Amino acid sequence: MSETIKKILVTGASGTIGTRLMEKLLERGYQAVGVDWRPNQWSKTINGLTIIGDLRDKAVLQKLPNDFDLVIHLAANARVYNLVVDPSMARDNFETLFNVLEFARQNKIKRFMFSSSRETYGNTEQIKYSEGDVRLRNCESPYTASKIAGEAMVYGYQRCYGIDFVVFRFSNVYGMYDGSDRAIPLFIGLAKENKPITIFGKDKLLDFTYIDDCVAGIMVAITNFATAKNDTYNLGAGQGLTIIEVAEIIKEALKSQSQIIIQENRAGEVVKFIADITKAQQKLGYQPKTFIKDGLAKSIAWYQQNPLK
Repeated sequence: MSETIKKILVTGASGTIGTRLMEKLLERGYQAVGVDWRPNQWSKTINGLTIIGDLRDKAVLQKLPNDFDLVIHLAANARVYNLVVDPSMARDNFETLFNVLEFARQNKIKRFMFSSSRETYGNTEQIKYSEGDVRLRNCESPYTASKIAGEAMVYGYQRCYGIDFVVFRFSNVYGMYDGSDRAIPLFIGLAKENKPITIFGKDKLLDFTYIDDCVAGIMVAITNFATAKNDTYNLGAGQGLTIIEVAEIIKEALKSQSQIIIQENRAGEVVKFIADITKAQQKLGYQPKTFIKDGLAKSIAWYQQNPLK
């Protein structure tokens, strides 16, 4: 455990990353408190440590303990196309972040971590992106805008109020504890039932990050916060695979007869992305250990044991 970081608030503690992060924090002896607008369906222990409330409501934050050493802000509306359909969900992301930063400022909490996204890079001629490659003109969607604006606000609070930060740009995190309609749990569910799998974009190639690698990156940044602070890091696998290849691997593993249907890319979505993880490797000691084929096998095994309702 870090000598100076002992008590941590995790927003979005009932989500995929939040649940696994809470598990790892507790294993390492941190005092972890969660907040989410829905109960944790995966863990009674974590649910018992999670305060249920909507972070858009400032009154919820006023009910929280105020003696945290670090806030890790994961809470967000994170499905890109959903925010294309309903852009008010992007406003929710920004409002939630603002309220949590204000909570930190008012309670003199001087360490903050923010979950951003590889969506901030947009669509360009590049495939592999390092942290300095974000450009406002490449903003593809309201979701992307909420993350770029969020990063800017985090930087602004450091300049004005001395709240040191770490920004993570996550990339297609998958594995356990995901009951959403993200590609991998969706494909696994459809393949098990031999139902058609629809893919938006025949050339879409992305960097898929196994949940334990993602959480390991956060954990090492907590341990090395003094070195990591006031910078932004890609947390990915550093490798890419097409969505079609992902679907084919899942089909083969489940001996599925699902038909793969290819449609056009949807508005707002990044088409090709591989994370350059050099900075995270050099400054944090981050090193992904589970790459896509092994990660998919682990994910399939987990969903077999934990069928989605």
